[in-house]
Amino acid sequence: MAKRALHGVNLAGWLSLEQWVTPELFAGTGTLGEDELLRNLGDELYTDLIVEHRNTFITEADFALIAKRGFNAVRIQVPWYALGSDGPASARSVGCKKQVDNAFAWAEENGLMVLVVLDISPGSKGQEEILSTTGRGQRFDMLAAISGLASRYAQEPALFGFEVAHEPVVQRRRGMLGISDGVPMHALRNYYREAYQEVRRAAGDKPCVVFPDAGMPRAWRSFAAKNRYTNVWLDCHLYHFDERVDATGPAGAAALVSRSRSTLQRAQKCGLPVMVGAWSAALPFADSLMTPEGRIALERVYCAEQIAAFEDQPAWFFQTWKTSGHLSGWDSRIALSSFERSMLVG
Repeated sequence: MAKRALHGVNLAGWLSLEQWVTPELFAGTGTLGEDELLRNLGDELYTDLIVEHRNTFITEADFALIAKRGFNAVRIQVPWYALGSDGPASARSVGCKKQVDNAFAWAEENGLMVLVVLDISPGSKGQEEILSTTGRGQRFDMLAAISGLASRYAQEPALFGFEVAHEPVVQRRRGMLGISDGVPMHALRNYYREAYQEVRRAAGDKPCVVFPDAGMPRAWRSFAAKNRYTNVWLDCHLYHFDERVDATGPAGAAALVSRSRSTLQRAQKCGLPVMVGAWSAALPFADSLMTPEGRIALERVYCAEQIAAFEDQPAWFFQTWKTSGHLSGWDSRIALSSFERSMLVG
């Protein structure tokens, strides 16, 4: 476990493209996701675009700035095909082994810890079948991917651990409306068990294994019993930008933070250390009378209260380090720019 709490940033949109992080890569293509972009552009144009992006969007200079700002960790989403020809299966998408290797070297040089996240979201649109019986091949690929990553990076000094998925979407009962879309909870639990075993076989007990709570903080009580699981954490993602709260003043921001505290309290009953894998300064849509300056000031208050709410957690990661559009609620260079370094160091 880390000597002190991990206070870090996500590197969203770097090794796996995200339209909200770098919209210019998708402009004029009529696509919103990386798979669609590949199909639209074709192999050659896609390869040129993705290689250039990965080599320039996040560099060694970014890692130095992250450390200088006071952070001590990065959370990096990597696609299942990250290891390319050394991975579980061939894919049209381009691997990013070189960039992940570089990330570990840059992290070590700058005193940062690395949490590697397998960028799959079982149950979400486009990934509904990953853990199903019919998607057995995909499931095996996911397990082979996490095993390959664990084998390759097990001895890296900067390694903190591996998170076995990003943002799963589980099925929920909706009264008379039946069951919502998503992956069945039992299938997700089984995948977590298998992924844990793959990491342990490949990398031993030292790396932390992180399970996303899938938006169900109460669902994991007694799941990872200490006599069977070692060094396991639970991850909560605490976004509130889409919630119905009057966030036009400090009271609204405080109400959102109170919801985060309640979620963490529910999650902690599982008996595992609980981290916050992603949070932001983004508030629900503000009143039309609020000025941009007023919104930025309120976002700062919101950030400060969230940091205070997370002070007892072993780790938190802001979403995200950078966006090409400098989104004020999501880009740490903007959202946290006025914070003293000591507030981020913890």
